[in-house]
Amino acid sequence: QVQLVESGGGLVQPGGSLRLSCVASGIDFRFYSMDWYRQGPGKERELVAGITSDGRTNYGDSVQGRFTISRDNAKNTVYLQMNSLKPEDTAVYYCNAETPALLAGPRNHWGQGAQVTVSS
Repeated sequence: QVQLVESGGGLVQPGGSLRLSCVASGIDFRFYSMDWYRQGPGKERELVAGITSDGRTNYGDSVQGRFTISRDNAKNTVYLQMNSLKPEDTAVYYCNAETPALLAGPRNHWGQGAQVTVSS
């Protein structure tokens, strides 16, 4: 029933930009906080950015000032604008929907992941 579909990944040179999109279905999107996580080769999954249902944002230290998370509730979509990309940003990027406390079901819903490769 619940599905999160990511798009926008690809290969980019250092210093370049990409925008990831994640479209959610099967949930009342307005009430969900949304997050972007990433997992690089041989690394643990880490939080990249998050945005609450009322629009408050937070970022991991490594992407602060370079990445911007946003949401469009009319489109059930969360975005991650990535600027000034570095090779260490290379990872699979996953979107996550956080289930509100008063709703039943899984606490998190994960997208399938989008590969981002930063290389010259």
